[in-house]
Amino acid sequence: MSAVQLRRWTRQEYEHLGEIGVLGPDERVELIEGEIVEKPPQLSRHATGVRLAEDSLRAGIEAGFHIRTQLPLALGEYSEPEPDVAVVAGGPRDYAEAHPTSALLVVEVSETTLGFDRDTKGSLYAAAGIPEYWIVDLVHRQLEIYRDPCPGPEARYGFGYRTRTVALPGEVVATPTPSGSHVAVDDLLP
Repeated sequence: MSAVQLRRWTRQEYEHLGEIGVLGPDERVELIEGEIVEKPPQLSRHATGVRLAEDSLRAGIEAGFHIRTQLPLALGEYSEPEPDVAVVAGGPRDYAEAHPTSALLVVEVSETTLGFDRDTKGSLYAAAGIPEYWIVDLVHRQLEIYRDPCPGPEARYGFGYRTRTVALPGEVVATPTPSGSHVAVDDLLP
């Protein structure tokens, strides 16, 4: 066993680093299982993909839910990711005092971080019980849909998704909202 141990940051400590200016307001970082992870610069295709995902999901959102774009989710004591898009219960004012602790759907738009989004973030979201996770894969121009979180001993954080479906341009997918609205894959891709 190694004598060297990494120190994990809690969400409370991480937020305090921002409050005292150690982490600046313009730094692109997020807390993933106690590690402060630097996010890569946002390229034009990624930014466009985020906006398209937000617009596409907003069109089918119903009362009782709202869209959060690149805002934190409080997933346990050691994680505060900022997914590209999240569909959460309630309205914006419901989270004035604390970030949401779950989401109905999380979407990551991926071009340079595809492996990280699949393995690390996928396991994190599954461990948090997020029922559905989408990756808008800009590299292969497809939508990866992950459903049914379950224990997965081989997964990074001990959880993964039971089902993975790939939807291609020209296809339409149902959202996990109670009304089951639909989104065209083409509408998600820049």
